[in-house]
Amino acid sequence: MIDPRLAIVVLAAGQGTRMRSSMPKLLHPLAGMPIVSHVLATARALEPAHIVTVVRHERDRLVDVIAVELPESAIVDQDEVPGTGRAVEQALTALPDDFEGDVLVINGDVPLLDADTLTSFVSVHRSSDASATVLSAVPDDANGYGRIVRDETGAFDRIVEQKDATDAELAIDEINAGVYIFGLSTLRDQLARLTTDNAQGEKYLTDVIGLLRRAGSEVVAVPVAEPWLVAGINDRAQLSETALKLNALIVRGWQLAGVTVQDPTSTWIDLKARLAPDVTLLPGTQILGATVVETGAVIGPDTTLLDCEVGENATVKRTDGTLAVIGAGASVGPFSYLRPGTLLGANGKIGTFVETKNARIGDGSKVPHLSYVGDATIGEQSNIGAGSIFANYDGAKKHSSEIGSHVRTGSHGVFVAPIRIGDGAYTGAGAVIRKDVPPGALAITVAPQRNMDGWVHANRPGTAADHAAEAAGQAE
Repeated sequence: MIDPRLAIVVLAAGQGTRMRSSMPKLLHPLAGMPIVSHVLATARALEPAHIVTVVRHERDRLVDVIAVELPESAIVDQDEVPGTGRAVEQALTALPDDFEGDVLVINGDVPLLDADTLTSFVSVHRSSDASATVLSAVPDDANGYGRIVRDETGAFDRIVEQKDATDAELAIDEINAGVYIFGLSTLRDQLARLTTDNAQGEKYLTDVIGLLRRAGSEVVAVPVAEPWLVAGINDRAQLSETALKLNALIVRGWQLAGVTVQDPTSTWIDLKARLAPDVTLLPGTQILGATVVETGAVIGPDTTLLDCEVGENATVKRTDGTLAVIGAGASVGPFSYLRPGTLLGANGKIGTFVETKNARIGDGSKVPHLSYVGDATIGEQSNIGAGSIFANYDGAKKHSSEIGSHVRTGSHGVFVAPIRIGDGAYTGAGAVIRKDVPPGALAITVAPQRNMDGWVHANRPGTAADHAAEAAGQAE
């Protein structure tokens, strides 16, 4: 249900220079989604009356993502005045004049902060008489963070930045997590008093807390249960650490839902993936994007599936697949490469060292090994011989091939598209099929075999082959 008294401001204007990347920091992928998408999803889950996202650096690229993930968010461009205080000050201009309530400020680079934690945070603020509430944490290493200073009763006193802290204050292990909630009118009043009269020339949101305390207003600091919930991402090392933590949470969630994950440390599952109970994931498996795996399927080891569908009781071993559909009871791998547009029917097989692309392979049909199937449709219960190639490209255009049901093709065949092989037909080993094959026919391309006696001695005299042939002839 919509909370009519809650507005959320998402701070997404930072440049993220420490990522050393041409990609904006907030667009780096995390569990299959941009970092900022996790934050936007959390904001939506709180069901606020209003969401405002503040952008600046690479704003168009960010806005494109926001438009997809959270189209209801208002977009505000931060101006030339830097600082989180200025960002929030401008965000408030996007709120309607009749809004009266609380403003929750969260950061676009803190993706693990969940809706339950924030819901509790909002509740604590509203149940107190505080003008503002600060989210805090107690990490293993507080170095680099602003410290939460409490008085002798344990009540919040102030935030002190590390560069300004005394030795006693540096010994404090509770830090400011950079997440705040304010009453709107109080926040507006104090933001108007902020200046850029500091070493960085910025308007700091933390200064609002200082102004409130000097005015005698109460501020509350609420520590989170686990410090990783408020871990921010500033560089690629922190991105990796966050990815590991999030993946561990995702894997554990699926384990508790009935999925067997043999080695959680080598298994990666994206947030949008869906797994049924009794799925088994073997070591080295990556279930990426919106991949769906149905009950009883066994995936891995050493398999990557991106945006794929896997049916019940299918097995997929040492395979790389993208935008492929694998039917119930089907078998794939090892060492198969399924490119977009692959559709393998129920109880079908794509075997060892087989590559497929835009290939519809019917129920019970098999491409067992060492083959390429591109731009082709194969009917039911057909078998494609080892080493077969579907020659689908003429140098200018792609063409399609159609193989009927109950077809048997010999090893090392080449099917030069466009062709059609009718139901029940056979092709001989080594056949190059350039014309349609009628149903029930056998297609062969045979040239008489010629043995040129003495060729090695005449053309490769003195070689090991020449000596071996001479010795074999003497033995005879």
